[in-house]
Amino acid sequence: MSWLDRVRNALPFGAKRDTADNLWHKCRQCQQMVFVKEWEDNLNVCPRCDHHDRIGATERFAQLFDGGLHEMIAAPPAPEDPLKFRDTKKYVDRIKAARAQTGDRDAYQNAFGRISGQGVVIGVQDFAFMGGSMGVAVGEAFVAGVEQAIKRGCPYIAITAAGGARMQEGTLSLMQMPRATVALARLRRAGLPYIVLLTDPTTGGVTASYAMLGDIQISEPKALIGFAGQRVIENTIREKLPEGFQRAEYLLDHGMIDMVVHRKELPETLGRLIGYLAPEKAA
Repeated sequence: MSWLDRVRNALPFGAKRDTADNLWHKCRQCQQMVFVKEWEDNLNVCPRCDHHDRIGATERFAQLFDGGLHEMIAAPPAPEDPLKFRDTKKYVDRIKAARAQTGDRDAYQNAFGRISGQGVVIGVQDFAFMGGSMGVAVGEAFVAGVEQAIKRGCPYIAITAAGGARMQEGTLSLMQMPRATVALARLRRAGLPYIVLLTDPTTGGVTASYAMLGDIQISEPKALIGFAGQRVIENTIREKLPEGFQRAEYLLDHGMIDMVVHRKELPETLGRLIGYLAPEKAA
């Protein structure tokens, strides 16, 4: 940047013009440039190749709840650095950076609202917050969401996106897997449905616990879903895996999930499923 550009940009008057950075979005799949407004109007799905981009809780709630109206459900407090962990930087610093980037306290948010007029609690895992990793805070939020669904007598929907357990919390992170399983057992005893929407990517300990325990398993198109990485599996079994081995469509063909649904069809599909699974609680 020249000295003239620096001086001009530092002037306190005059609105800055739109630049390529805020006018265009580059698709991670086809690498095509798309107008940001066109991309957002298409629910953050590429209009060229239909790639479903990763989105967070704010966008999910706005897209799924009737009119975008919802009530946020606060998560219980959780220890932020129980092991005083440090790798190339302190764990607390990584948390602060993720909070500054996303505006969220941690990787899992719950809200109550209505889909097709039917009450439901939705929990959303945000991959942008430390890869959506499952730590104590995520476990606390998941259990809190399930408990709210039981209290309100409505279904619970979990929207997963994670790289797995949060390594900085060690065994405490892994403990969230059985905790989530026990919470879901209480939900089922209450006769309430549990629906899972798997999004790209859903892997590791999250896949090994609450991500695959739904009464109905839905996925967005071409979402990466698995436990271990493809290269790890190939090195272990010493065989080449089929094309698209861990993609949603492959899992659908082999009975691992129930349906693959385009993002624009999710509100209608979820509303219909809630009506099927909990008709007496549809009001």
